[in-house]
Amino acid sequence: MISKSLQETEVYAGELLKNIKTNVIGLYGDLGSGKTALTKSIAKHLGITEEITSPTFVIAKFYKGKDKQLVHIDAYRLEHFSELESLGFKEWCTDPKNLIVIEWPEKVREILPPHDRVDCLFVNETTREYTLG
Repeated sequence: MISKSLQETEVYAGELLKNIKTNVIGLYGDLGSGKTALTKSIAKHLGITEEITSPTFVIAKFYKGKDKQLVHIDAYRLEHFSELESLGFKEWCTDPKNLIVIEWPEKVREILPPHDRVDCLFVNETTREYTLG
């Protein structure tokens, strides 16, 4: 899906939530490819009204939604997958009340469970491309 605005990203997030098969979404893409913007849109669909910010320095943030808790993870700064594992990542993934959205999942592939992959691509300053694959 090509998105040229936050509103279009929100539409995609709603469709994405209808089509995922797991409770873990891995967002793959370079810096600036729209991963956090997509996470914000997912949060909106979960009924989360708090401001969503990138958890780059804290690794994970938790947000209560209407029916699900969003666990937003940014693995970019991790040196080793054990850093995330020691926080309880495996337990988070097995709790059906959680929806885990992880940016930079390739950094923790050793402990990543089966997940829905979304490729995020920076097209230009106002356009991103999202592909569920």
